[in-house]
Amino acid sequence: MSNQAVKAGSKERMIEVKVRFFTNNMAGKRGYIVPKHGWTNGSIQMDRNDSHQIEPGSPKMFNSLMEIPAVIEKVLIDHEIKLHRVRKASKYLE
Repeated sequence: MSNQAVKAGSKERMIEVKVRFFTNNMAGKRGYIVPKHGWTNGSIQMDRNDSHQIEPGSPKMFNSLMEIPAVIEKVLIDHEIKLHRVRKASKYLE
């Protein structure tokens, strides 16, 4: 992966992680949902982003809300994403 700057389209200037919550079997009828209701488990994945050279990978599952940060970290590592801290984070990170 290159550290060289590249021109990016307006829709590809951010790195996006998608968190999806399962909603199956809540309504009691197959193919139905209960609007605005979901389970505390689901999946996290990244979609294709050509400017960032991100290829979609397999979704990673989580089983509770407390697992979401660790699964996001795993997805970022799997896609070789390097995050740089912002100034405010220097208050608690070296």
